[in-house]
Amino acid sequence: MRLVKIASATAILMLAGACASPRIPVVEPGAGIALPADYFAGARPEPGLDEVWWKGFRDPTLDALVNRALLRNQSIEAARQRLAAARAIVLAETSDFVPTIDGELAGDAAFDDGGRVGDGATAAIGGVWVVDINGRLAAERAAAVAAADGAAHFVADQRRLIASAVASQYIELKRTASRLRLLDESTDLQRQTLRIVTLRYEAGLSSNLDVRRARADLARTEAQRGLLLLARARAANALAVLTGEPPAGIPEFGADARVPSFAAGPAIGVPADLLRRRPDLLLAEAEVAQAAATVGIERADLLPALSLPGNITLGGGSVDGLFSSVVAGLSAVLGIPVLDGGRRQAEVRAAQSELEAELADYRQTLLEVLAETETALTAISAAKDRTREFQSAVSESEAAFDQSNALYREGLASLFDVLDVQRQLISGREALIDGNADLAQAYVTLYTAVGGDGTDPGTSDQS
Repeated sequence: MRLVKIASATAILMLAGACASPRIPVVEPGAGIALPADYFAGARPEPGLDEVWWKGFRDPTLDALVNRALLRNQSIEAARQRLAAARAIVLAETSDFVPTIDGELAGDAAFDDGGRVGDGATAAIGGVWVVDINGRLAAERAAAVAAADGAAHFVADQRRLIASAVASQYIELKRTASRLRLLDESTDLQRQTLRIVTLRYEAGLSSNLDVRRARADLARTEAQRGLLLLARARAANALAVLTGEPPAGIPEFGADARVPSFAAGPAIGVPADLLRRRPDLLLAEAEVAQAAATVGIERADLLPALSLPGNITLGGGSVDGLFSSVVAGLSAVLGIPVLDGGRRQAEVRAAQSELEAELADYRQTLLEVLAETETALTAISAAKDRTREFQSAVSESEAAFDQSNALYREGLASLFDVLDVQRQLISGREALIDGNADLAQAYVTLYTAVGGDGTDPGTSDQS
């Protein structure tokens, strides 16, 4: 099969190295990861849904929850503050390219037994300009820029994960709400059966054993309620935390307790370029670039460093008078590495190894992205098949239950047959709810895998 290479970190490393220090070569990382050519043939999702994909569920409640989480979630807010700090560091590193100037003003007075006998004052302005002849300043700024880029991608990744978590917990909340609604319907059905069996027992048409079996089935069904209430509370509390609020009770869904279905999904086969939007992959690339810049920093220490210190001193005057002397000086200092016992070379080798490690992490992240996407696509296909079969099974079980109930009333079927068909019907309805929820979760997983909501207008790179 013909292979097509997706964009690797090679170009990123070379670019980062050029930004870090034009005079210093960067470690060549090697080839990228290859993908089958037909991986690029898939259809894109519906336009606009790849970044606000949860709208594909067409559920206003879910839309409101995700929007609230993206505004109020504390993990996202912490990431935004760290991004602001990283951008401030870029400004600090940029300032190193201009001279640093400091001023000083001093005064003194002399006294004897007769009082003050004299005074004086000095004023000095001193500064230093570090000339970036070895590329260290450029490398330090490139590392800061890469760190800021990584911080911006981390914000986007937090948004991706939080949106996914909100949708997932919402689906679980609707799953438990549907199961609780089904539990009420099932217990009503079993109570009707128990009444029929009790009437037949009182009429002498069936034994007390039938009554006990019907009661036991009803009790087993009711026993599920506690677990469902616990699952509902977990999902509701998780949603509260995700949206930046303390847990405050369980929302009521009224008549619409159904699991939301994804109404506008992508065709099977997502193009590889969607994966290149995934923030954690972009974050891994930024970390590679930062490591490459660090290599430039360490290599710069092997080369001479030039600084130009200077000062102007005004002195000889009184505190309240004029200065009588002016002294100015400008010098050049060239620092040349001579002997350090191999420390600088060791630090370069350590930085190179760290760069290779970051590149390996990048490749690992890319492989995981590909695996998650392929798994999600398979999960959607499998969930669709399962829900279709579950729907068919429920239809057949409903017909079988009606038929067995009628036969039992006529004395042509045993209670065992009725209860068995009834259990199959309840189990089938539960499986259908779970199948619908699993299908919805598969769509959430898919859009999370391809980097849905990887953009954040508040985090565009300004460095």
